Amino acid sequence: MPEFDLLVTRARLISTADDVREDAWLAVRDGRVADLGVGAPPATSAPVHDVAGAFVAPGFVSSHSHLATSGSRGLANDEPLYGWCEQMYGVTRDAGPEDVYWCTLHGAFDVLGAGITTAWDFTEKRSTWEPMVEGGRAAPGRLREPAFLRRQLEAKLDAGLRFIHAIYLDEGHGDEAEVIARFEEALADVRGALSDRVLGAAIAGGQQWSASPRTAEIEAGLMARHGILNQSHLLETPVRIDLQREKFRWYRDAGALGPRMLFGHFVHAGDEIIREAAAAGAGLSWQPTANGRLGSGIADVRSWRAHGARIGLGIDDQACTDLADPWQNMRMGLYAVRAAAQDPTALGAADVFRMHTIGAADLMGVGDEIGTLEIGKRADFVVVDPRRPDVGPVWDPIGTYVLACGTRNLRETWVGGERVVADGVAVSPLATEAARQIHERLPRLRAGGKP
Repeated sequence: MPEFDLLVTRARLISTADDVREDAWLAVRDGRVADLGVGAPPATSAPVHDVAGAFVAPGFVSSHSHLATSGSRGLANDEPLYGWCEQMYGVTRDAGPEDVYWCTLHGAFDVLGAGITTAWDFTEKRSTWEPMVEGGRAAPGRLREPAFLRRQLEAKLDAGLRFIHAIYLDEGHGDEAEVIARFEEALADVRGALSDRVLGAAIAGGQQWSASPRTAEIEAGLMARHGILNQSHLLETPVRIDLQREKFRWYRDAGALGPRMLFGHFVHAGDEIIREAAAAGAGLSWQPTANGRLGSGIADVRSWRAHGARIGLGIDDQACTDLADPWQNMRMGLYAVRAAAQDPTALGAADVFRMHTIGAADLMGVGDEIGTLEIGKRADFVVVDPRRPDVGPVWDPIGTYVLACGTRNLRETWVGGERVVADGVAVSPLATEAARQIHERLPRLRAGGKP
């Protein structure tokens, strides 16, 4: 008799976008997919979870998230990027380590509740937000204590989310040696966290907010020295496209372009830069909902794909998508690309499903661990019931899953074979406390009260 920790039965199993099985079963051992098949499941003494025909699919992967913004939604709802940033960061400008812990914890539970089991999280910087002037920060801001970063790491661990912890350099505080030393101390904290939920640390690229090419050079040096990824927000808005394209060239000249370099948004890159980035093996993280909400534009995903670029979908700030909803994100991207092309074949449902699962995982360098439900991979999955509420007969499983289902159909989220969300509610009692804490802390911070 096979020894399993869990056996899921009677599933409409989406192993990959190209492998959908009816009346399927999936077995979990030690947090990984141990076996799967169709028909009668193997006899086992393990707990059996009968999903009665619901979809069992890979947990969604967000290749670009800002979890700590979870309590700042609905603000600046008719502002472009930087106007929105001013209002959104105005709430948390004076946040301390405990404030950012509860905000991050709230954000992590929120994405788990939407079926996202792994996220690339851009941590909030130790340096406080300051406005942009002529392509750079107006001032470096105040530098918060190291615990401000550490508490964000601890929040994600406490929530049970799988993640990459992306760290900004916090330039403008001390000389280059001090900037690098601070980054490496934070990197050591991540690498010292003994949990399979930690998929690694990365650089949160800061060239978009820096007026000097030296930023790209420092980041490229850290990428090479530590073998880490770097994702930089770039070419997101139509403001000063010439300057933003110059900043792409700064990354190229610094030697950063390659498989470890990712670009977030990249809406206004243009065909020449897209071709160069793709040829170098750089990856592209796409945030269609945020780009629409902020009026930033529609990314030329057709050009990205034509040039063979690696693409992953990301939710972005929970404060600029307002709903951390991967189904909304897939459909927003799908419909925007089709509408812009005036062609329903420009992008398919299976394409966006891949981008929000294995595509995002591959982009983040962890496609061998997550992103599909295959033997040996992490048992990160969602249970989605197309009959609650009922969406009618399932004629095309991927079509129904992407186009007709949503968070209203999400029954459960599992990470490493552990159920973390049931009927839309986090299993951990910390989720209720996180909600209570941000409702108490954020209004006080916005009003100028002490953290």
